[in-house]
Amino acid sequence: MTAQNPPTFGQPADVAVRPSPELSAQVLTQAFVWMFAGILLSAGVAFAVQGNEQLARFASGNIMILFIVQIGLALGIQFLIKRINAVVALALFFVYAASLGLTIGLIVSLYTTASVATAFLSAASIFGAAALYGYTTKRPLTQIRGFIGIAMVGWLVAVGVNLFIGGGIFGIVLSLVTVVLFTVLTALTVKDISNGAYIALAGSPERAAVLGAVHLYISFINIFLSMLHLMGDRD
Repeated sequence: MTAQNPPTFGQPADVAVRPSPELSAQVLTQAFVWMFAGILLSAGVAFAVQGNEQLARFASGNIMILFIVQIGLALGIQFLIKRINAVVALALFFVYAASLGLTIGLIVSLYTTASVATAFLSAASIFGAAALYGYTTKRPLTQIRGFIGIAMVGWLVAVGVNLFIGGGIFGIVLSLVTVVLFTVLTALTVKDISNGAYIALAGSPERAAVLGAVHLYISFINIFLSMLHLMGDRD
């Protein structure tokens, strides 16, 4: 699981100048384009890891360094989004996606190809349904927003605990919680992009699209890895 925490944002009423619906729709479309590009990059790197013993050895031997780099990149993009241009932010996102591909390559190598495919399709279905709900719902989702921050803190603590105790019932419960949590976050992210909150946060449509892509990518990867843990058959 990736332990980065995509924040949620306010309602359109919190935005000083609300972007037009057309502009917000363009940002959402571009965010999905960059997200899919990131997933393809991660998948390509993961495939390379499974077919290259030296690359696999490098990834397994530097797993903690990769983890730290991934956290730094994900948080760095979010905290520096207003200070860097969109091209730099996008480049950092692709570096993040490539580095995560190394980790994912190690994980999926433990499972059968059929299990990986099933988990991916399941994750895509869950993610797609959540994204569609976030885009079409008229509900403000304010009640959910009130709990999401606390839930993310609890999730991060649980992920840390799982690193030490690992597996068992706790790991299964954590995977279930992860699927639910990041499904909700997917809907919230899509709604926030659609209502212009990301443009207000990032300062420009181009940077907003990259930031949205980062958050959507993180949600999808966490759902996929959790579904793989829940459904996967070991190779």
